[in-house]
Amino acid sequence: MASTLGLAAAQANEAERLALGKQLFLRGATPACAVCHTLADAGAQGAVGPSLDELRPDAQRVAKAVRNGIGVMPSYEQTLSPTQIEALALYVAHATGAKR
Repeated sequence: MASTLGLAAAQANEAERLALGKQLFLRGATPACAVCHTLADAGAQGAVGPSLDELRPDAQRVAKAVRNGIGVMPSYEQTLSPTQIEALALYVAHATGAKR
């Protein structure tokens, strides 16, 4: 019974993190990720950055890009908390079907 409760809590926590990540992708980051990137799950059709559906980056790669910036993409390290960055990375990896 305890392991079932633990699993349910972990799934609820992941669902909350995914919801936060999607919210950040759509409008929580400035500029919003959806402005530049295509991601079908978010209904985003950005044309500046790579299509995340095609790239399918894992969560570690997304977190690194968000923290440090890459190419013309700015760093979000000063504007998003580590928890927010991890939630955003988890969401993108999950939405594209990439490894987490």
